Amino acid sequence: MIKRLLLTLGLLWPGVLFANDWAALDQPGAFAIMRHALAPGTGDPADFDISDCSTQRNLDDRGRAQAERIGMAFRERGHSFDIVLTSQWCRCRDTAELLDLGPVQDAPAFNSFFQNRALRDPQTREAVAQLRALTARPFVVTHFVNIVALTGQTTGSGEVLIARVGETGLDVLGSIVIDP
Repeated sequence: MIKRLLLTLGLLWPGVLFANDWAALDQPGAFAIMRHALAPGTGDPADFDISDCSTQRNLDDRGRAQAERIGMAFRERGHSFDIVLTSQWCRCRDTAELLDLGPVQDAPAFNSFFQNRALRDPQTREAVAQLRALTARPFVVTHFVNIVALTGQTTGSGEVLIARVGETGLDVLGSIVIDP
């Protein structure tokens, strides 16, 4: 009630409303969904090739360190995941592996549609269906555009939302930000 009132009055930013709400992970059906760690720039170069990391925007040293710190923060608090689903983009795969929170599995439904917005709705429906069908507790690593489509909420690089599958998308239960 108080958080909602403060947000309505504009006293809190939406991304800070639930800042570091570790308890949200204890709610039934809760899982983590994260925007990849720091990768300088926006989008990908025109010659982008999903199978060639040298053609993509990638994590820098700060991004690699950020991903390791985020994984460590989850492990230190005893939070575990059965699977880490990731976009096939190298910055997401590298983030997922550096988190060291479980076996990493490519999940094309979480690939970026930044360069082809026509994929937004069908891909978002596929991502929700995939999450709904899981019996395992996932940690998802994806992109800004995917998170906005799934939750209606923006995120910074490395920000983790705690969510659960809702009627048509994801219901955000909390947010965790580990300093970059």
